[in-house]
Amino acid sequence: MKFGLLYDLVAFLSSILVRTPAPRADASDCRCVYGQSCWPSEQNFDSLSAQLSVPLIRPVPPASACYPVGNPSGNCSDARRNWVSGIWRSDQPGGYEYPNFETHMDSVDGSVSGCYLNTTLGIPCGRGSVAPVGVDARTVEDVRAAVRFAGRHNLRLVVKKTGHDLLGRSAARDAFMIWTHHLKNISYDANFIPEGGSDYETVPALTIGAGVQWKEAYAAAAEQQRFIVGGFSDDGSDGAAGGWIMGGGHSPLSTTYGLGVDNVVQFTIVTADGEHVVANAQRHSDLFWALRGGGAGSWGVVTSVTYRTHDLVPLVFTSINGTFPNPQAAQKAITEYINPHPKLSNSGWGGYSIFNNEILFIYLLAVNVSWADANATIHPFFDLVRNAAGPSNMDAFTQPFDNFYAWMDSLAPVPFGGVGENTELASRLVSRDVVAENRTAETARLFLSFDIMVFNLLAGGAASAFAFTAETWEEGASSDVVFQARQRVAEHVRRLDSISPDSATYMNEASLHEPDFRKSFFGSHYGRLRSIKRQYDPKSMFLVAEGVGSEDWNGDSTRPV
Repeated sequence: MKFGLLYDLVAFLSSILVRTPAPRADASDCRCVYGQSCWPSEQNFDSLSAQLSVPLIRPVPPASACYPVGNPSGNCSDARRNWVSGIWRSDQPGGYEYPNFETHMDSVDGSVSGCYLNTTLGIPCGRGSVAPVGVDARTVEDVRAAVRFAGRHNLRLVVKKTGHDLLGRSAARDAFMIWTHHLKNISYDANFIPEGGSDYETVPALTIGAGVQWKEAYAAAAEQQRFIVGGFSDDGSDGAAGGWIMGGGHSPLSTTYGLGVDNVVQFTIVTADGEHVVANAQRHSDLFWALRGGGAGSWGVVTSVTYRTHDLVPLVFTSINGTFPNPQAAQKAITEYINPHPKLSNSGWGGYSIFNNEILFIYLLAVNVSWADANATIHPFFDLVRNAAGPSNMDAFTQPFDNFYAWMDSLAPVPFGGVGENTELASRLVSRDVVAENRTAETARLFLSFDIMVFNLLAGGAASAFAFTAETWEEGASSDVVFQARQRVAEHVRRLDSISPDSATYMNEASLHEPDFRKSFFGSHYGRLRSIKRQYDPKSMFLVAEGVGSEDWNGDSTRPV
């Protein structure tokens, strides 16, 4: 299996939820898509364009620059050079971090439409799941105009920021797109007062537009000698105001400062009626609750997020890397690694690891602790793993840093990979009961049975870690090959259930083949989420794969079921 996936993946303790029946949508509410007679005319689109800051966009797949073969329509060398760049892909309105979401596989006849960088495959360039037209939003009014237009014409609507989404929620074949990538406003207020709040409830906060990426948000916070709890991705290309925060938002700092949702103060959002509203603890508090973990793409078009910022504090970084001489050594070492993970999490350590029967890479952080205290907690762990694996095979060290940004700078230009590969995940939160019930050896055997495993420390609670594996496939693969890969993903999910509290997982890094996404993502909160969805989006304008209310619609979210 080819694997180059995010090393930065930790996950938040998603609410553990139950299934709630809901009334089905009216069949007359089928969504209009490109190619149907209901699709708006060019005159309709011209009228919309006249209301916007910039002309409408016509997204195309990133590899389309290389076609027609022999007479390319664009800069093919640029596409080849940047194919695995998250920054470059996020700048393409038709680009996605994982190109399987640029392609489309017909559920009936198995035909595949896509546009492949490998032109020697001899496959014509198809549009796949890339939307044919969209609004390049530069202002809130652009977003409002686009939402009203989609509602008036009953269009299948998709909202895209950076396209960094492992569930493909920002892609939809033949849909009308709202692209918020260029909403780049950033402001800092040392005494921010949430709308409707008291003057005595000020917060040092950073407000960012929907298109701001983490590299930009971190830089803005650093200018103020502050930091924010955020995500990590290739070159900081992941969006800071999109799916990350609405899915909970994990960080290596979460063991100390909480998840992203614990640090958000306020949202602004355009709802299905085209209104621009503030959601915080005082205004639209129910929507504020839903936006903090209720999933991306289901509630409206977020235009800004305001985050609490924190004082810069020192941290300690630790790493243990090496190879295993044999599978037996791997089994012993990974058992010793899993065993103390609740204790490490409780001590403030958080971070990432990746391993299989041959290799081990662990990267952890502890914030606002002395080097001596950090070494006192981590060195016994080092000794256990090194002795199990064989001391000559493992290198381990700790290193202090003045602050979070000094550590981040030390990582450059290390990529946090996987971008540009066709990828689907299988994941689960790891229950603390794995340790309490002495099942660490069993869990290690399960993890090592996969080609590769990512295991990360996150926040506390019933689960203190998150594990995932993945399947990838080459571009141009037949529907049979893709189907087999997806079957393996579904089987991985089933096998990982044994280590998870109530089959729970982190929705932003989950499988498209969850047996019951309502339980895995939302648990007992799903009923309340459905109620809020009906209030703010009664006609289900905002639908995404495995999102709130999606069970009432077909796989393309175009027809009620």
